[in-house]
Amino acid sequence: MMSLHPTPGKMAAVQDGPIELDAEKETKPEILSDGSSNLSGNTGSGSLSSSPLTAAPAGGAPKMEDQQTLIAVLQFLKRNKLSESVEILRREAGLAEDQEDSQAADGSGGGKSDGDGGDANSLLSRVSIAAAAAPQSTLTPMPVKSAEDQPDVRVVLSAYSQQGDPSLYQVYYSDLKNFIESVLDCHRAELSQLFYPLFVHMYLELVYNNHENEAKAFFEKFSGDQECYYLDDLRVLCGLTKKEHMKGNEALLDFRTSRFVLRISRDSYQLLKRHLQERHNNQIWNIIQEHLYIDIFDGMPRSKGQIDSMSGSLAGEAKREANKAKVYYGLLKEPEIEVPLDDEDDEAENEEGKPKKKKTKKDSMGSKSKKQDPNAPQQNRIPLPELKDSDKLDKIMYMKESTKRIRLSPENLPSICFYTFLNAYQGLTAVDFTDDSSLLAGGFADSTVRVWSVTPKKLRKVKSAADLNLIDKESDDVLERIMDEKTASESKILHGHSGPVYGVSFSPDRNYLLSSSEDGTVRLWSLQTFTCLVGYKGHNYPVWDTQFSPFGYYFVSGGHDRVARLWATDHYQPLRIFAGHLADVTCTRFHPNSNYVATGSTDRTIRLWDVLNGNCVRIFTGHKGPIHSLAFSPNGKFLASGSTDGRVLLWDIGHGLMFGDLKGHTDTIYALKFSRDGEILASGSMDNTVRLWDSMKAFDDMETDDFTAATGHIHLPDNSQELLLGMYHSKSTPVTHLHFTRRNLLLAAGAYNSQ
Repeated sequence: MMSLHPTPGKMAAVQDGPIELDAEKETKPEILSDGSSNLSGNTGSGSLSSSPLTAAPAGGAPKMEDQQTLIAVLQFLKRNKLSESVEILRREAGLAEDQEDSQAADGSGGGKSDGDGGDANSLLSRVSIAAAAAPQSTLTPMPVKSAEDQPDVRVVLSAYSQQGDPSLYQVYYSDLKNFIESVLDCHRAELSQLFYPLFVHMYLELVYNNHENEAKAFFEKFSGDQECYYLDDLRVLCGLTKKEHMKGNEALLDFRTSRFVLRISRDSYQLLKRHLQERHNNQIWNIIQEHLYIDIFDGMPRSKGQIDSMSGSLAGEAKREANKAKVYYGLLKEPEIEVPLDDEDDEAENEEGKPKKKKTKKDSMGSKSKKQDPNAPQQNRIPLPELKDSDKLDKIMYMKESTKRIRLSPENLPSICFYTFLNAYQGLTAVDFTDDSSLLAGGFADSTVRVWSVTPKKLRKVKSAADLNLIDKESDDVLERIMDEKTASESKILHGHSGPVYGVSFSPDRNYLLSSSEDGTVRLWSLQTFTCLVGYKGHNYPVWDTQFSPFGYYFVSGGHDRVARLWATDHYQPLRIFAGHLADVTCTRFHPNSNYVATGSTDRTIRLWDVLNGNCVRIFTGHKGPIHSLAFSPNGKFLASGSTDGRVLLWDIGHGLMFGDLKGHTDTIYALKFSRDGEILASGSMDNTVRLWDSMKAFDDMETDDFTAATGHIHLPDNSQELLLGMYHSKSTPVTHLHFTRRNLLLAAGAYNSQ
């Protein structure tokens, strides 16, 4: 039998589904305008800027197959009366007019290849197979009027803009590698960012076009040059050796069509551009145009350390524009509630000889609530539920508890109480505490949700309807009378899900509990009757996490379908769908003012979403593994994130910058929590430790000058050891959840791992 013990907690790791990416259509980066750009234009407009599709061999004239392609293109341009483009293309390709006419009349192009004729139709038949499923190239002409002998030049251009000579891929990549390694150190770090996306796209092109041997040789030669934080991606990549492997693999299809973002200084970019022009390396340049977004900035190039701190996500860094939107991170004005003095408590304290400071503390508490934060959103920016009488009573209790709160500091660390789940053979997968720390819920792999009372007060159900009719509804203790003492017990089991439960969350008023599951649903449970009230269906795949808003009513969920959804308890369909992550949304958190939602993903990014309009207002990159934990500071200014890379990153929401990198954990961080006053940050990990960090010192050391904010150039001091205040080991219990009580006692929870 499973038992729960508050002693010094195994969480079944959140199962990461296969990484899926979303194609993101972005504006193309600056392209070469001096003859080295891709062929681009629109036949409907009658204008076309052209350049060589393939580099001519060193001898001068193009190879025979390339000539055939050029002739097909020239014929198409002539038919559309684009004479200027014809002349430019013929001149760039070194093709004489009489040579073109004779080969076109010949119909054979001067020879045969692979058993096919050299005319336009036979040429198209050879390349159409490779190009049929390729993403559209930069040229997407309007469809030409159909005729049986009309060659589909769009297919030719699509194929040839995507595919070069497979034997030259290693030469192209090596040439670029040698160039980057030979430039000045200040440029080398920035240009080295090109290695990984180019390597992936060149390998995928080889595989896609059925060049298996060349792809294998390319992978073996250059995979070892990639950064260590891409190892997991490379393991997936090396298993894809045939075109058939790519069919139906959404991750790869999306990677081919999404834009990998690189942030490079203008000087470094000009160096790269000049090199590719001089070497006529169109194959590399085509990939840069098609699949990369280069965010160019003016100023000094970034150092290797600055680049590494922001690298690691599936789609590269965030564009600077992505973090420029105004974020109202301040707290909403607290409702004005009179807090009655508790005379008995005052007398008891005086008897013990303690000074009577309670009243002044309450006054200061009241004055805080009257001040309006200049960075706070308008009170009615989003509709929030009105406070009920029971909510006001709870606020009063909260304020009373706050007066007895321990002020934490590096010299005054919190006590920690660890709740260990023993004999949890069902597989503990999620934990949550109520805000007042009276209830504890656990989600399990056997599809059950269990609720415990961690106070002497037992859990009771509401009486039946027949018994409720007998109760005097006017009595003062009516809320006690409606509870059935016969049902009192220390724990309750909730049945309803048909798969492992990966997320649980209590409502602020402790009347409801949310749970999310592998079965694709989020369920709302009543803690009065311990029954399921609603099943919210919207996700198509497992739902990894869910959380109530700090004000109740709203809640958020995130899952394997790569989106987060915002719900209201009285709506069976989502109010907002937050789409943009390229892989599973593994964790979700509401901002303290409830106007924003943060999501962490296996694409190794964190996004902040505006609840009002559904827009993404922040994208944070820097983690080297999937993100599994998020926590906002109590003042709403900062965000902490934890990942499988064992690092805790700190983010300034207002400026959209990282300002802290806390290293020390050796395994995935599943739990993060700020103390009630924000002085201390606690982190819990699968390495069986809880660590306490000096978050106030990290905030005070933060650099937020105008240059840093404008360029995103951050200088992170390696001060993890200075910020680490304490480390506490459990015997053999991974830490699944952390919670600070209203008096700043730290509660931790996890399942004992006997293996």
